[in-house]
Amino acid sequence: MSKFGLSQPVRRVEDKRFITGQGRYTDDISLPGQAFGYFLRSPHAHARILGIDTSEARQAPGVLAVYTVADLRDAKIGDLPCTIPLKNRDGSKRADPPRPALAEGFVRHVGDPIAFVVAETLAQARDGAELVAVEYDPLPAAPDMATAMQPGQPQIWPEAPNNRVFDWEVGKKDKVDELFSAAAHTVKLRLTNNRIVVASMEARAALAAHDADSNRFTLYTPTQGVWVQKNLLSKIFSVEPAQFSVHTTDVGGGFGMKIFIYPEQVMTLFAARELKRPVKWTSDRAEAFLTDTHGRANLTEAELALDKDHNFLALRVHNIADMGAYLSTYAPMIPTMAGTKVLSSVYRFQAVHARVEGVFTNTVPVDAYRGAGRPESNYIMERLIDVAAVELGVERSELRRKNYIPPSAFPWTSAMGLTYDSGEFENTSATALKAFDWAGAEARRKEAAKRGKRLGVGMAYYLEATGGAPTERAEILFHEGGDVEVLVGTQSTGQGHETAYMQLIHNKLGVPFEKIRVTQGDSDRIPTGGGTGGARSLYSEGGAILAASDKVIEKGKDIAADMLEAAVADIEFNDGQFRIAGTDRGASILEVAATARLRSGAAADQPAGLDTAADFQVQAITFPNGCHVAEVEVDEATGIATVTRYVVADDMGKVINPMIVEGQIQGGVAQGIGQALYERVVYDADGQLLTGSFTDYCMPRADDMPDIQVILCEVPCKTNPLGVKGAGEAGAVGAPPAVMNALADALNVRHVDMPATPERIWEILQHRQAAE
Repeated sequence: MSKFGLSQPVRRVEDKRFITGQGRYTDDISLPGQAFGYFLRSPHAHARILGIDTSEARQAPGVLAVYTVADLRDAKIGDLPCTIPLKNRDGSKRADPPRPALAEGFVRHVGDPIAFVVAETLAQARDGAELVAVEYDPLPAAPDMATAMQPGQPQIWPEAPNNRVFDWEVGKKDKVDELFSAAAHTVKLRLTNNRIVVASMEARAALAAHDADSNRFTLYTPTQGVWVQKNLLSKIFSVEPAQFSVHTTDVGGGFGMKIFIYPEQVMTLFAARELKRPVKWTSDRAEAFLTDTHGRANLTEAELALDKDHNFLALRVHNIADMGAYLSTYAPMIPTMAGTKVLSSVYRFQAVHARVEGVFTNTVPVDAYRGAGRPESNYIMERLIDVAAVELGVERSELRRKNYIPPSAFPWTSAMGLTYDSGEFENTSATALKAFDWAGAEARRKEAAKRGKRLGVGMAYYLEATGGAPTERAEILFHEGGDVEVLVGTQSTGQGHETAYMQLIHNKLGVPFEKIRVTQGDSDRIPTGGGTGGARSLYSEGGAILAASDKVIEKGKDIAADMLEAAVADIEFNDGQFRIAGTDRGASILEVAATARLRSGAAADQPAGLDTAADFQVQAITFPNGCHVAEVEVDEATGIATVTRYVVADDMGKVINPMIVEGQIQGGVAQGIGQALYERVVYDADGQLLTGSFTDYCMPRADDMPDIQVILCEVPCKTNPLGVKGAGEAGAVGAPPAVMNALADALNVRHVDMPATPERIWEILQHRQAAE
């Protein structure tokens, strides 16, 4: 228990198979007789399709079929749905244009799929695609979210006049206007959350099969929970969900991008049914840049109102959110319901109003990316505070401290209507600043100047609000030989779920750690699940595991009472042992499970033996929070910015495995630093993707990262039995504002947009030197 129980830094058990090449990813799977698919994609960002001639391609060696949208329409295959209903400010519904799996009539971004070629080999499918003749009428493109809604811009969808998808608002506008009118000070800032590529280590893939006798589909694909795909595909194919068997094995990174339904999954399933043989497609990296959903892509005007004593009064935000050319599965929710709920963050605002306009552009669709709207909102808040502090002549950490919600105020209802259950924001902030040596920054600044460097420090306090499905399921199975299998409804994409869940089972039931295994990603064996997203996994699945464990213990007491010839009321359970109270007579849980398997007459609604399933109802979301503090040095000769010091003090509630939590935070920080300094998707005026490979799209490397010190400030959550708060997204939420605040301090400028590339910084330095 002391080694593998709760709060122990247990090494991740799944890592052995990953680092020894024993992981099993979708592309590692092959089915007998499988064929290979390849997509012909649009070279244009916007064009009318005048004709598609597939005749020559169909005759090419090895080609089995060439499919276009006409084949899908003839077979009555449905469109890919956007599952988020949303009403505009005037009460009307958002735009909802169709999205078939293959382009129909028009192409709307470079990489839009036009035809799907299936052949005996991938090379033959690729060769066949080159023989498909498409006649285009190129059209002007609208790739820029800043101008796409302006008069005279190319119209992307007739269903969305001026390319506006929705015009949504939340908050108390009248109250905000009143507070701004009475404010002693106001601060206004225009900023950009740059569009970024997810760039997961494992590319997307799909391997599909169909059984004609049962009309049952099988799909292997990397997901963040197989039930989204199962349920949406059943609607697209107009069959019952039970006709789909969806499997996800190991996943090499998801970050939100692998939650969604994609055309490639639809087309492999359709082709498998038509050809009566399995069909496989695996993305290459070039396709990933052109087809994986992108992240962020917001343009924001924000205003902060303060009273004469520098208390925060109100926040006003107008956000333009790029949706790309099509509405992805959850896209409209990210900048609206998901993002705005944390706008007031950890501060005592009286009112907030946010207006969000969604816009279509001739670009890759945009959807959730690690944090899903919350990084964008925290960035707005923390940049505004720094600008306000400078303009008011107030120390930056002190302005924040003055406005933190105090521990005595909990439970606190925020200006966005959410109830925070716990938090010690001032203490967490002070912990980070002390570890960072915030007070010693001036001395380090002077030392850096002697080396020709500009040094700046920045802090950002973030608040996350976890999300996801409101229920979760766990099933505990006791097998012969003493192995215990736990079936879970979440999906690990590299976070270490297996280890954390095994720790929970070991701690609760006392089963030897090496006897436990975790099963996920199988829609046949696991009937329901909420999947992984919104940093929900541990508190939701953990609650389900605890509920199932409690049932196991109660069932076990009945069996143990018979075995030990005692009354059920006299049986106690502790450390994996059922005992008669006050005696040393007992039996281990595995012994009881073995006996239970021999018993008959189990209740009709329960599995035999100790096998037990339980559903957990999530009562409330959690609010992880923390303080990020960064130090940045800028080389005046080159404009290169380097993060030289980084400290995070994080409140993740009760921590089950500090090693895993620290790793999650550090990984998120790395992605946040990437967005701040390096990463940016660039399209030219014609909608051509200029950053379509790692040659042109700058990813942070190991030597770009500082040592990231993580301090865990455990303030237990009061709304779930484990006391945990979601950890998966937090690092990416706090890092961009901390780094950009430090950079603005180093450059002594009011604001600089992400990514702060050497070119951008060098230009700022040249202008400053010219002015001096």
